[in-house]
Order: sequence, then C-alpha cells, then structure tokens
Amino acid sequence: MKYILSIFLFSSFILQSQVDPVKQDTTVVEYIIIEGDSIPRTAIDLDEVLVLPELNFKNRDERIRYLVLRRKTLKVYPYAKLASDRLESLQDRLSKLKRKRDKKRYAKVIQRYIEDEFSEELKKLTKTEGQILIKLIHRQTGTTAFDLIKELRSGWRAFWFNNTAKIFDISLKKEFNPLKEKEDYLIEDILQRAFQNQQLDRQRPAFEIDFYACVNKWGKPKSEK
Repeated sequence: MKYILSIFLFSSFILQSQVDPVKQDTTVVEYIIIEGDSIPRTAIDLDEVLVLPELNFKNRDERIRYLVLRRKTLKVYPYAKLASDRLESLQDRLSKLKRKRDKKRYAKVIQRYIEDEFSEELKKLTKTEGQILIKLIHRQTGTTAFDLIKELRSGWRAFWFNNTAKIFDISLKKEFNPLKEKEDYLIEDILQRAFQNQQLDRQRPAFEIDFYACVNKWGKPKSEK
C-alpha cells in the first residue's frame, strides 16, 4: 500500500499541545469582562447527540455486508483521524520554518518516524480497507489523498500514485459523500454509532454532514419496516 503510506509520511509529525479549561468538577467556569470587572458564569458543555435510526436489513446478505463494512471502517478510522491531527500540526510547524532546506530536513525526520511507527500496520490493509481509508481521509481533512500528496510532494508523484492505485481499483481522488453514495452513508452511520458507544474517539469532519438528510434519502421507508 505504498501510495497510502505516502500520505502519512508527509502529513504527520511529533508535536502535541493541549489546553486545559478551568474546571470545577464537570462545570466549566467562564468569565465575562465588563469595564474591568470579571463576572463568573457557569456553563456545562454538552456534546451533540444524534438520534440514530433503528438498523433494518432486507435480508441476511445485506446484514452481513453491513457488518463487514463496520469491521473495516472501525479498523481504518484511527489512521484517518491520525492523518487529520498530524496534517494540522505539520502545516503549523512548516509555516514557522523559513528555509526550504529546513523544511526538507524536517520532512525526512518525520518520514523515518512514520515508517518505523506505522508502515507495517498500513501494509496489512486490504484493497477495500484502503479505499475506505482514502474516503475517511477526505472526511477528516477536507482534502482528497491525491491533493494531499500533490501539495506535500509534487503533482507528478500524485499522478503516478493515483495511476498505480487504479490497478487495484482504488482512487486517491475519491471523496466522502454520504448524501450521494449509500456506502458512505453506511460508513457515517457506523462512525456515529461507534462515537456514541465510545468505541472510537470522536472527531468532527472537516465539512458539514447533514446526517438526517442522509437518513431520509437512504433509510428504509416506514411503510417497509
């Protein structure tokens, strides 16, 4: 999966930062500054909770296909989330480097780190898992894998990787669009259920997804339930 590895080689680096809000138990204390005076205001941050539709399958084969898709999605999502986290950090770090030589040197360090850390796992992905990963990278970053390679490497290398991927029926230009593709809707459904069950760490997509509009389009009509 060399073409997938390249995404991580140039969209990752070792840098983590965390800002902790001031908390009292589970209540966040916020302050409003009015003419030099600070007025405390308590607020409880609640995560958005989607009311997920009941799963209904026409037959046993449809149920099995969903379960297979679920297994593959849960397997590759952490890699897509990692790509999003590291890409944001990478771009921030590169923007602070002035000299082209420093940027290239930094990229090589990251390349070696990612190869040692993730390459063996990524090589184990199947063709279908690879395509799901490409879609989820677009979901998490808002950019196709093709454009990521093009931006971080070169247009020629992106073209070459994409043509190589086509041999395995994988497109690096594939976008995640659950409103147009039923499989993408099922993937989004799987993610939302996994987020609520805390099987996966929630990460908002890079673009707005109207989940209920997808349900209305792809969900089974009530008369058929």
